[in-house]
Amino acid sequence: MEEVEAHPSATVVLVRDGDKGLETLLLCKSENVNWLSGMWVFPGGRVDEEDYTNDRDVYRAAHNAAIRETIEEADFQITSERLHYFSHWTTPQGVRKRFSTWFFVALTESEQSVTVDGGEISHHRWVSPQEAITASIEGDLKLMPPTYITLLKLMEFSSISEVEAYMGSHQPLKYFPRMVKTEDDGMHFLYEGDAGYETASLELEGGRHRTHILDGKINYICEF
Repeated sequence: MEEVEAHPSATVVLVRDGDKGLETLLLCKSENVNWLSGMWVFPGGRVDEEDYTNDRDVYRAAHNAAIRETIEEADFQITSERLHYFSHWTTPQGVRKRFSTWFFVALTESEQSVTVDGGEISHHRWVSPQEAITASIEGDLKLMPPTYITLLKLMEFSSISEVEAYMGSHQPLKYFPRMVKTEDDGMHFLYEGDAGYETASLELEGGRHRTHILDGKINYICEF
């Protein structure tokens, strides 16, 4: 299969302090869209030409796309100063649509309401990371691996102040998965640090850093 270029894109992980701890905003893709239909995602999308400044800096364009997409998908206003570079995901080779995606965390204390258009986005919900993971395990929320793993990371924090402290002392996480299909019709995504990452082998002895997806259920393994 001919390799598809990964298009620059941006994702915004909105977090706030809720009554029971940290909450994040998830949006449900409409069943009518061709890509990720029915999936629960963070706001975000492709970098458009309008997002570039004169210097053509792709990171700055992703920053601009993050702000624009959050307004378009959730009618939620954020400023550049509230965005923090959290992680970067590159879609593995072998997928028909590939993206090079900057994940930004936006710390918000505002009481802004969220409005979705009912077209591309059908529903929204503020949810704790733990509740989202539990709902995914039970089959109530359909998540993609980048969303799932980001939520697992957010489970480590109880407030936006803890998130802010973490980002001030850690470098952004970077993921370039290797995709391996399995005989059970499932799919493995291997991440850097997995013993089989370089060779796309599932059986090599050593550390495990991978996601297995079967029948829509995600199983993330991180054992070193």
